[in-house]
Amino acid sequence: MKVKIIGAGSIGNHLANASRLIGWDVVICDQSMDALRRTKDEIYPTRYGSWDEGIKLEHTNENNKSNASYDLVLIGTPPDSHIQVAIEAVKSSPKALLIEKPVSGLDFSKIDNLLDLAKKNNVRLFVGYDHIVSESVDYCSKLLIDNSLGDIDTIDVEFREHWGGIFNAHPWLEGPWDSYLGFSYRGGGALGEHSHALNLWQHFARVSSFGKVHKVQAKMQQVKNEQVDYDSIASLNLITETGHLGRCIQDVVTLPTKKQFIIQGKSARIECTLSPFADEVQIIPTSEGEITTKVFNKTRPDDFVKELNHIKDVLNGGAESPIDLNFGLDTMRVIHAAHKSNISDKTENIDYNCTFLEL
Repeated sequence: MKVKIIGAGSIGNHLANASRLIGWDVVICDQSMDALRRTKDEIYPTRYGSWDEGIKLEHTNENNKSNASYDLVLIGTPPDSHIQVAIEAVKSSPKALLIEKPVSGLDFSKIDNLLDLAKKNNVRLFVGYDHIVSESVDYCSKLLIDNSLGDIDTIDVEFREHWGGIFNAHPWLEGPWDSYLGFSYRGGGALGEHSHALNLWQHFARVSSFGKVHKVQAKMQQVKNEQVDYDSIASLNLITETGHLGRCIQDVVTLPTKKQFIIQGKSARIECTLSPFADEVQIIPTSEGEITTKVFNKTRPDDFVKELNHIKDVLNGGAESPIDLNFGLDTMRVIHAAHKSNISDKTENIDYNCTFLEL
């Protein structure tokens, strides 16, 4: 596979390293020479021990945007640029394109242009919610499909994580005001940056035959001043089209980090704790019986290797994927409605035709 990575920030380096571990050819592109220099001299060697001379670096300009020679294009630019960058990328018909999460900022009005062009050029579209294709989530999904917990009553997902770790990985940023992170409308804030949680909730709802999210009641802690405008805490009550109720909480203030999901069934409950080094899944019976614990050891690079191998397998087999772009768009619809609910102080229906929200 020949891979082009657009964006030389933290995620671009993760994707480059994972691609090289698989054995793929990699080019990292960025419009900033400083970003390319940081990748070669600082980010990559600090994380992975040394610079990989097999990686090519390319400065992007108006005369150098062809993706024709690449099988896979990976987009790691800020969320509010994703769709336009993706539109340009699919014009050269790579086999597939991955957009890092979230799909966009709160303005995704050009999404139909991207979907139409990708269909015309036969380009498969994915979004980077890599937790969904992890071993732990795959294990839990199979338990739900096999009805091992009995009928499911409710799903709770929490991603509570202080974003100091993000800024440690981006030391060139002075703070949230210095990037999209400090602006909800650009795809930042707790609801955008930690949207893995909401996306996981939706995934488990689909697997449990709850259907799509139909309504959302959201409360957020807003941080707004002359420098920033973002949600630091987002608490969502979610109601599906089948009437099932669950909860999702995301924040950028909790330290130490707490990431977990709980799925309650009639006969047993799943409790899963997620960390960069291991995911621990417990199956807890509702009555008498032993608690079953399964630990999935991993490293941070493993998350991205698993994601890229998944894409390779999907391209070879043509199957539907939980990280298909359409599922990522469903997450954006709920994010859109959640912000609307927070503003209106009402429960909002999910408008699956919406493409823009001005905060």
